[in-house]
Amino acid sequence: MTQQNKNSRLLALDVMRGITIAGMLLVNNPGSWGAIYAPLGHAAWNGLTPTDLVFPFFMFIMGVAMYMSMRKFEFKLTGNVAYKILRRTIVIFAIGLGLSWFGFFCRHLAAGDSFLTSINNLETMRILGVMPRLALCYCAASIIACLVPKSSFVKSMSLVAAGLIVAYSLILILGNGYAISEDNIIYRVDNVLLGSNHMYKGLAVWKALDNSAFDPEGLVSTIPAIAHVIIGVLCGHLIVTIKDNDQRVKNLFIIGAVLMIIGWFASYGLPINKNIWSPTFVLMTCGMGSTLLALLIWIIDIKGYKKWTKFFETFGINPLFLYVLGGALSILFGCIKLPIGGELISIHNIIYKSFLLEMIGDKYLASCLYAIIFVCINWCVGYVLYKKKIYIKI
Repeated sequence: MTQQNKNSRLLALDVMRGITIAGMLLVNNPGSWGAIYAPLGHAAWNGLTPTDLVFPFFMFIMGVAMYMSMRKFEFKLTGNVAYKILRRTIVIFAIGLGLSWFGFFCRHLAAGDSFLTSINNLETMRILGVMPRLALCYCAASIIACLVPKSSFVKSMSLVAAGLIVAYSLILILGNGYAISEDNIIYRVDNVLLGSNHMYKGLAVWKALDNSAFDPEGLVSTIPAIAHVIIGVLCGHLIVTIKDNDQRVKNLFIIGAVLMIIGWFASYGLPINKNIWSPTFVLMTCGMGSTLLALLIWIIDIKGYKKWTKFFETFGINPLFLYVLGGALSILFGCIKLPIGGELISIHNIIYKSFLLEMIGDKYLASCLYAIIFVCINWCVGYVLYKKKIYIKI
């Protein structure tokens, strides 16, 4: 935990990061999964909703920030730099595993299982997820950025990103990658390497199969996600090398428009799909991310409209900590039960069912308000850190 001078940070970057973290907490914590407004739900398979943007936006912005943090090491893969990359990768991955284990532990304990049974859930614990994907992509993109020729950094990184996207496109085409079938190469490889017990089982479109496990953050679909972060790194290079904000905004808008146009045309052959992190999903969301960042720089740094940013800046200066805190609180709210009216009711249900639903009557509105309240609870913790200028590095 360190003191951080916020003036040394790019405000638009922190605000965009904060918007994505607040968005992730919002869409991951409805009052009821059976009562979600359409924009707050993921696309079932092919397609794109506002909810599908929050995670890829965070990965894009991670790439932008990665360039800014690694340039002080001159992108040289020394022993010290390799150690820092490996250490951060392991820490982020381990936190993801710990959060997964903690969820299983609390849910088993709340269901009445013994402490020993609850604590021993390694055989069914999901291995991958949001944090592990961030760790793997951070590690791969960092090493690639250090290994490419410095004299042709932009060209080399662009070629690597394009190569990964093209290679993954071929994998999907040749491996039946869009099929909801056990013939899907993504499913087959992940099932062999991870095992179905350690994969995500919540995708409704896969539940018709005998084995419904399909991991939207699996190993195979990490290939294009690495390209996703690299595109963010390239945009970070643009921001650092171009000092004029007007030119920064123009270039980011141009990059965003080009990526979205290519992604839109390519989607006729390779549909946009978050669950498999399709190449067109990478292009469209990176294009939108570049455009949003340009818009924020224009609003905040050029026009000077900063009063509205405090809420999101609070999330943006401690993004991973607040995301992990939100995950832990979500688990605890669902598992800790309090005696209310002669029965034990979880904190989640006290807020959603006993208070919001009873008071409002509309389950969709109540579910949405619960998610907003949950975001605000996490913001309160973040605000204390923000006021004390404490930056918790993960």
